[in-house]
Amino acid sequence: MKKSILKHGILSVSALVLAGSFVTAQAQELVVVSWGGAYSKSQQLAYHEPFMAENPGITIINDDSASEGVAKLRAQAEVGNVTWSLLDAIAADTITMCDEGLVEEVDIDEILNPAPDGTPASVDMGEFLTSDCHIPNIVYSTTWGYRTDMVPTPPTQISDVFDMDSFPGKRGMEKKPINNLEWALISDGVSPDDVYDVLDTPEGVAQAFAKLDTIKAETVWWTRGAQPPQMLADGEVVMSSAYNGRLFSAIEEEGQPIGMLWDWQVFDIDGWVIPKGAPHREQALALLRYASDTQRLADQAKYISYGPVRKSSAALVSTHATLGIEMAPHMPTDPANSKTTLLFNIEWWADNQDDLNEQFNSWLAQ
Repeated sequence: MKKSILKHGILSVSALVLAGSFVTAQAQELVVVSWGGAYSKSQQLAYHEPFMAENPGITIINDDSASEGVAKLRAQAEVGNVTWSLLDAIAADTITMCDEGLVEEVDIDEILNPAPDGTPASVDMGEFLTSDCHIPNIVYSTTWGYRTDMVPTPPTQISDVFDMDSFPGKRGMEKKPINNLEWALISDGVSPDDVYDVLDTPEGVAQAFAKLDTIKAETVWWTRGAQPPQMLADGEVVMSSAYNGRLFSAIEEEGQPIGMLWDWQVFDIDGWVIPKGAPHREQALALLRYASDTQRLADQAKYISYGPVRKSSAALVSTHATLGIEMAPHMPTDPANSKTTLLFNIEWWADNQDDLNEQFNSWLAQ
């Protein structure tokens, strides 16, 4: 992927965002698209509200449709009416949008503050930089939750999800092939190291769908991150895949009878993209710079168990803002939680997602 430096407007913005006062002259509304639920709440508390307090001329309008971000941004671009100022996106979707020219290419060190010791942002974020268009913020995982009072014994391995005899009851799974195909193959005996090589073949894809067939009739499909914790809380499902931060919120903040299965959790990276033609671009860049600094990313970890991508933020992660519990043991990267972890193959999915989405939807309709 060619490296490209976005010059237009960045240098002037860098000079203007020192105190944020440049945005107070006239009121502006920024439509910021994220995922809703506990995650959007963590963003609101960690940096949206402080940013608006420092910049009274800006109002952030939260849109919780990030799960449909690629399709909706395509539609906006096609009619020439882009209304979003920032979009929160996973890394694979960012590569797709970047390749299609829907979002801007950026130079991290032009846009973001360095670490407090002067380390450039690109070095501070290091391995988490996956696309010329992505400004990463957090590492999260998709893992499994289960109702502690509805299973005979706690599940300990991912294959338990597919064991309907030992663990009867409804499953909740995200309505997309990502993660589900990987878990199906691992549960069918494929080495996690070989998962993407196997998925690269028609036979491997067929094997994954055949394994999913074994629980398809007992599966409730979810499309938004807030749904799995609610389905578990309501007893609609016995087990469900979910974002680890949503499960943390249900367990620790709401006291739900839910446990977590960390076996072969799937790591992914989430962050911001700037839609091409975004309104109020300078103000959006000011928010982006603010929200992605060392302190703000550490502050977000006070509200949700997602790990900040900046190395300089790690030492600042402390206790939950209201519960007072240490947050480090609840992070997906904690050694006790990450004994078996699948590294999401971002580029593979960027290349294959459209085709597998089509196959997945056809399989669902059968």
